Amino acid sequence: MNKIVLDASALLAILHEEPGAEIFAQQFGLLENATMSAVNVAEAYGKLVGIGIGSEDAWGAVTAPIPEIADFDAEQAKIAGSMVPQTRSLGLSLGDRACLALGIVLKAPIYTADQTWKKLRLGVTIRVIR
Repeated sequence: MNKIVLDASALLAILHEEPGAEIFAQQFGLLENATMSAVNVAEAYGKLVGIGIGSEDAWGAVTAPIPEIADFDAEQAKIAGSMVPQTRSLGLSLGDRACLALGIVLKAPIYTADQTWKKLRLGVTIRVIR
């Protein structure tokens, strides 16, 4: 199976057992092929710490389901920065654009819980989990 890219919202849905998380349980091997941008890992980690989960527990929770954390490199930075005009009206953050850039670089489908991403036409497959 090919790689997939997870947005922080998809990982948080998995961790909180929210609607959409069942996709990863139902499709054998899907999560085992997941990668996330270090930017999105930081975003998910910050959300957990922000709700009062201890630092070590939050880090363990965020990193446990993800077999690969990809560094945010110069190529991804250029792609993410170039998306600002296309994504500004949708309110996408740097973290969102970092996730999209990783998906573009890897030519991998991106999983997110963010409904607004359905409107994007960036030449990469976006799968909204709910």
